[in-house]
Amino acid sequence: MPSKLNLVLLSAVMLAALQPRASGAPLEDAFTDSPAGDTSGEEGEEESPQSTTNPYSRFAFLNDRHKQEFEAEFQGEQYSRLHSRSSPLFPEKCPASNFSKEACLHRLAQGLLTYKVLLKHVEKEYPNSQILQEVRGLSTMLYDQVMKKMKNKKRVTPPTTAEEEQMLKDIASPKDPFDRKIMAHAILHYLANFAFDGKRAIDRRERLRSMGIWHSA
Repeated sequence: MPSKLNLVLLSAVMLAALQPRASGAPLEDAFTDSPAGDTSGEEGEEESPQSTTNPYSRFAFLNDRHKQEFEAEFQGEQYSRLHSRSSPLFPEKCPASNFSKEACLHRLAQGLLTYKVLLKHVEKEYPNSQILQEVRGLSTMLYDQVMKKMKNKKRVTPPTTAEEEQMLKDIASPKDPFDRKIMAHAILHYLANFAFDGKRAIDRRERLRSMGIWHSA
């Protein structure tokens, strides 16, 4: 298995089909077997793209399809355009250091709840998107896996109704229909990056702890 994640390629997979196109597994299992590899340096068994326990094998399977359909929808637009379409609403990733495994799990779980709300903007722009429905299911699967890893689950709190309404109002602020659609793609793009960054952070801490190097909880 290759030793380094290619975030640019793998983050694209969530956008694969915007145009009409068991929980309980350990977190490290949920993050293995992407075609670009993982950062753990450990070998893993190949898993089917249709896997129901590994959301990332499915994300990777959709990668090539995404690029083709994105460029078909936005002819003349480069996928890299999405890299600059961030929003203050997008959750911050777990830092490389000074964060315990528990703190990273909390940030990942809390961030997934935020993206759950932001996906409603994607639904508004692409109500018939099959990939959106799949991303929701995979995100829920990942959230459940993360929560099973956490020691203090009560620290994870979903946004209130008022907070949800404000988030959706803010994320839909562009008046131009083109910009709103681009933002919908950006949400999926940054959700993928957030998830893969979380993978690397958790994997690193679990690997170092197994080596007796990382002692934080």
